[in-house]
Amino acid sequence: QMQLVESGGGSVQAGASLRLSCVASGRTFRDYTIGWFRQAPGKEREFIATAANSRGGYRTYVGDSVKGRFTISRDNAKNTVSLQMNTLNPEDTAVYYCAAGNMITSERLNHRSYVYWGQGTQVTVSS
Repeated sequence: QMQLVESGGGSVQAGASLRLSCVASGRTFRDYTIGWFRQAPGKEREFIATAANSRGGYRTYVGDSVKGRFTISRDNAKNTVSLQMNTLNPEDTAVYYCAAGNMITSERLNHRSYVYWGQGTQVTVSS
């Protein structure tokens, strides 16, 4: 089992920034791809970003809906993946989840590819 704990959510005004963190325990962290997803009420779970270990570092991919505003980073020494969110807008309001799994590259955007999930952290952006 792997345990994932998110933190850093909150209520902010449009244009503000937040930094979410996901701390993992229980498994060898570097063996897993870590992804961030979000889910707003009445909507499907949406891919945000992923960070997967690769030779010499890690590879990241950020979804089109947040590209240019959100950045994902990974620190294997601290078992942590962070999501820096800038220029937030009300459409970013959702529960944000981090997740871990092992999958081929083409499946990293699919939430069904992830086995372990955190409890989520709420992000609310007001206009």
